[in-house]
Amino acid sequence: MNIYNQREAQQRMNELAKANKSFVFIISYNQKKAYIEELEHIDASEMLYAFPAINNIPTDKTASNNTPVEWIFDAPDRAEYQRSIEHVKTNQHNGNSYLTNLTCQIPIHTNLSMREIFLRSTAKYRCWVKNNFVCFSPEIFVRIEGQTIRSFPMKGTIAANTPNAAEILMNNAKEAAEHATIVDLIRNDLSIVANQVSVERYRYIDKLTTNKGQILQTSSEIVGQILPHYHTNVGDLVFSLLPAGSITGAPKSITTRIIAEAETYERGFYTGVMGHWANGNLDSAVMIRFIDTDGKQLFYKAGGGITAQSNDDDEYNEILEKVYVPIY
Repeated sequence: MNIYNQREAQQRMNELAKANKSFVFIISYNQKKAYIEELEHIDASEMLYAFPAINNIPTDKTASNNTPVEWIFDAPDRAEYQRSIEHVKTNQHNGNSYLTNLTCQIPIHTNLSMREIFLRSTAKYRCWVKNNFVCFSPEIFVRIEGQTIRSFPMKGTIAANTPNAAEILMNNAKEAAEHATIVDLIRNDLSIVANQVSVERYRYIDKLTTNKGQILQTSSEIVGQILPHYHTNVGDLVFSLLPAGSITGAPKSITTRIIAEAETYERGFYTGVMGHWANGNLDSAVMIRFIDTDGKQLFYKAGGGITAQSNDDDEYNEILEKVYVPIY
């Protein structure tokens, strides 16, 4: 498979859409690397994908669903995480950012290969690239149907078995403020490529099932009508919205710089986007819930939104809660 740079990927997406050729796209966080593959040319031994409307999952999955999952991870270094969060908060107290998505990489040990994790996981959006990464994301990036574009930013989580979990989540002032910030950011982002942008649903709860139990997450739905130029230039549209606001922060530009200074690793394809285009419609996801490898060790990537009011221990523990796979 070819890896394209940003200019090449954007152009290729535009050209394939204009030729009405269906394709899958996987774009890295910094947009410097991308896979743009026509459906009919995808080699299932190199790339697997599963989106709500389409997948190339082999009929012979070759992954036993009966094998118990072994799942151990090495908790992130607490002191290193503290240095990162303090750098973020210093910038926030100086007025440079009011929400920053801080992430880290976590070594994991499992009896499953990345391909087996893809085959056994149940997330709405999944992809696997041989010897590189696997992603099993619940978070929609944007959906396009005709002239309508929708985004569903997801912010705020809690273990579902917590007593009064839904009430606690909805009444958490920090989570509510963080969610409001992201909704405002995504609304502004969509206004780059659309007009008549509005919030149709605000802070509704989804329930996700994982190998560690159920969790509740809050999302919102934002809708707009695509501007004429972007009807025929889907690559321009997608890249105009990157990086995704939900995994950077606000304001986006300077917060992205703060993230680069605070994080101690390269995100790569983690927190990029993946999706599918066909017949004028597009469905895509933010690449959270992500595992990659350096060739020897598997790493789970996880993070959360930091504000000046964040409790450092709570944020660290939230990362640990997110190290799961949707296998049950």
